[in-house]
Amino acid sequence: MKSILRNVSVLAIAITMLTGCEATKNANNQQKGSVIGAAGGAIIGAVIGNNVGTKGDGGALGAVIGGVVGGAAGNVIGKRMDNQAKRIEEEIPGAQVERVDDGIIVNFDENSGVYFATAKYDINAASQQTLNGLSTVMKEYPQTNVLVVGHTDSSGAAEYNMTLSKNRAQAVTNYLTSQGISAGRFTTQWYGEEQPKYDNNTAEGRSKNRRVTLAIVPNQEMKNEAIKEAGEGQ
Repeated sequence: MKSILRNVSVLAIAITMLTGCEATKNANNQQKGSVIGAAGGAIIGAVIGNNVGTKGDGGALGAVIGGVVGGAAGNVIGKRMDNQAKRIEEEIPGAQVERVDDGIIVNFDENSGVYFATAKYDINAASQQTLNGLSTVMKEYPQTNVLVVGHTDSSGAAEYNMTLSKNRAQAVTNYLTSQGISAGRFTTQWYGEEQPKYDNNTAEGRSKNRRVTLAIVPNQEMKNEAIKEAGEGQ
């Protein structure tokens, strides 16, 4: 499934991100699953940023993430993803973890466990420790796929920033696969400086825009099992 998607945006609703919020404070998606049946646009808005829907093919990332499962099956998936989000928090104290629709959003910026030296994209020792914790949870929950998205701030040339965000996102993907996570679970995407979430006119905003975001979503096997468990299959 591993693929590289460029210049993609989505005609969907972007959500307001709650930076640093614990998954357990937002994690009642077990119940939300019984009433939500729309496409997973909120997840896409969470990993991309502020400029969703401005250009490109609106369906490509949606195809990767898939739609939100409703009904009793959505309740089953919500419970499983709630539990996985809690495990990530246990393995990575202080991680920025949020439950959105059927997915889990994990944000890594310069203050949250995975960071890069200026103009570099190698995974340093501290970042390795964080990603080792994440890989532990991913092995416990094999029925999920992962979208890894890289971003930069607006400093420097746009073309350089695009390449840097690509290299950083791929470095995260490559490290996780080196820990024994199947490459087929990953899709890697990058946007350079094009999709800021914070104000690039401030040092704090630029720091937060230098980020790699992961969206962890249920794969088709989990969805099929949830439908069967909920008694909604044929």
